[in-house]
Amino acid sequence: MSARAWSGFAAVSVLWGIPYLFIRVAVDGGFSPVFLVWARLSLGAIVVVAMAGHAGVLASLRGRIRWLAIYAVIELVIPFPLIAAGERHIASSLAAIIVAAVPLIIALFALRFEPSERVDRRRLAGLLLGFAGVVALVGIDVVGRGDELLGAGAVLLAAVGYAAGPMILNRHLGELDPRAVTGGALVIAALVLTPAAPFVLPAHWPSAAALISLGVLVVFCTAAAFTIYAGLVSEIGPGRAAVITYVAPVLAVTLGVAVLGEHPGAGAIAGLLAILAGSWIATDGRLPPALRGRLQRRAPAAAGEPDGAVDALGA
Repeated sequence: MSARAWSGFAAVSVLWGIPYLFIRVAVDGGFSPVFLVWARLSLGAIVVVAMAGHAGVLASLRGRIRWLAIYAVIELVIPFPLIAAGERHIASSLAAIIVAAVPLIIALFALRFEPSERVDRRRLAGLLLGFAGVVALVGIDVVGRGDELLGAGAVLLAAVGYAAGPMILNRHLGELDPRAVTGGALVIAALVLTPAAPFVLPAHWPSAAALISLGVLVVFCTAAAFTIYAGLVSEIGPGRAAVITYVAPVLAVTLGVAVLGEHPGAGAIAGLLAILAGSWIATDGRLPPALRGRLQRRAPAAAGEPDGAVDALGA
């Protein structure tokens, strides 16, 4: 992974760690799940299409509308409402944790559909370790609670869409400009949900917190995040890019506890550590080249060691 890929990975990890909090605030503040998603997609489409149009890259979508539509439905139209609906019944932190199963689902899909993404034993060990962290975090919190089981099931189904979407993106749209792909997908997804929008209008004017949450979801968690992610998938592949879903729950759990007063299960600390370790292993455990270079320059001066002493970092 290049320094640029690591930067994109870090940015999207943050941008996709915060939406669960803002989705919960928006839904609790008066937005229905489907209307929230429609507004998010529509406003996000305006922002990204304007960026893509200014850059002159929209023409690259000609002849790719069919696969762009499939990607939009699988990655946006289906998962977004499912997560928003699921968060009516489960904690925002739990929703993020369930979505962390995406890399493992991609690994399972790859066995059949994408030979280039098949994991070796090292990466598989990282994925399984990360998934063990997910299990530890979820624990038995939803067992025996019908509404929470339904909410968790909806989010898990969304995770399946999140796993399939990047594989479609990588195989059929990966060489296109990320701004064009993201803008086109957002437009298609918004159009698909437009017929339902009049029937799911908020019963009352949403709260100020809900409106602010919508703004954050549009600008940062949709327009910025999906544009960066599309480029990241093109560079490092869907399997490795999806390891973001192991890192994002760490931030989501922290925000859920600090802001919403949520209480993850007893295995939270062990689960978080396992997720971080699994992410590190699944991405080959390598430091960004720029960081390795700085360490190589600084360590000898600080410790009086030979220059080669730091070469083991990231090996």
